[in-house]
Amino acid sequence: MIAPATAGVTAAPLPRRRVAVESEALLAGAVTAALTGVIAAFIFAGAVWPLWGGFSVGIVAAIAVLVMGLTAGATGYWRSRNLPGQEWRHGLKPWKFTVDVIAVSAVHAIIAFILTMTTFVLLQRSFEGLVVDVWTSIGAIAVATGLASYWIYLSVSAISTPKLAMLLIVFMSTATLASMATAQDPQWWEYHFSQLGAADDFSSSLFNLALVVGGAFVTTFALYVDRDLTTLVRQEVLEHEWAPRFVSVVFIVMGILLAGVGLFPVNVNVAVHNSCAIGMSLTFLTLLIGSPRILRGMPRRFFVFCTGGIVLLLGSALLFEPIAYYNLTAFELAAFSIIFGWISVFIRFVSALTVNGPSARDTEISGA
Repeated sequence: MIAPATAGVTAAPLPRRRVAVESEALLAGAVTAALTGVIAAFIFAGAVWPLWGGFSVGIVAAIAVLVMGLTAGATGYWRSRNLPGQEWRHGLKPWKFTVDVIAVSAVHAIIAFILTMTTFVLLQRSFEGLVVDVWTSIGAIAVATGLASYWIYLSVSAISTPKLAMLLIVFMSTATLASMATAQDPQWWEYHFSQLGAADDFSSSLFNLALVVGGAFVTTFALYVDRDLTTLVRQEVLEHEWAPRFVSVVFIVMGILLAGVGLFPVNVNVAVHNSCAIGMSLTFLTLLIGSPRILRGMPRRFFVFCTGGIVLLLGSALLFEPIAYYNLTAFELAAFSIIFGWISVFIRFVSALTVNGPSARDTEISGA
């Protein structure tokens, strides 16, 4: 009789907390919509403006989404540390907590920024020659910032390791595609991906910023990985107590090196740039090859997947050199896909084992 009563007491507040988060997200969206609407009224009064192209409704909306998204993301993520399952973040060192908040909010805000730009570009191309007055401008900017702030606040309030992995993939993919689409040199792909960050324009700035923010985000991701793997050690799924720390350190090193690639573009310091890029690849390859020992206790099918990743990575390298079927850009794209694909699958396995416990692990292994 005690257990049901206890369960009822602990479970009851959860719906109220979810409703509170939903209410806060609505408030964040409403406040940002109202604020940016007022600003837009001053900016666009007395004239008509294109949706995109030069100084336009779209560029103001994208900048507003970026600024308000950062604010909503930082506020929502900071407040969510008191939600069930997030209390462990209170124990983070101040500098880790600061990097955590900045990285998570920045990733959300930049994704929203890119999606806003894409939307206005498509609208302008769909309605060629259209210009809008101040009232339409106010409405467009208010809706864009309000929806973005609402989504970001809700998203950062429900962060988990699988969600972080998906956000990392979406962020790097959208930022890279946006940089590719806006590159001034249409032949950049004949060289290598680093060529995207070698110019002095918006495309290169976005590409390098994405690498720096992505690197910081990977270090945040490492905190969640360490927590989940530590849980698997306690559940006696993983055999080695040092595995969580080792894997999290590997991710932190990869994050620092990824940020280094963006901080030192190939046209600024080619030696440091290449060292960071090669070092990140070698660090990941070390984790991939050593995973059967480091992560001993994981399902056998996961290690089969790891072996497949190694084969694909080495095969892509051979197709680049000495076969010369791929150029360097194609090899880098293949390596990018393999690295982030492996991270995604790895986190899905860890998440499944963390939720289901040792019994699920036994079933998984016996069915492999």
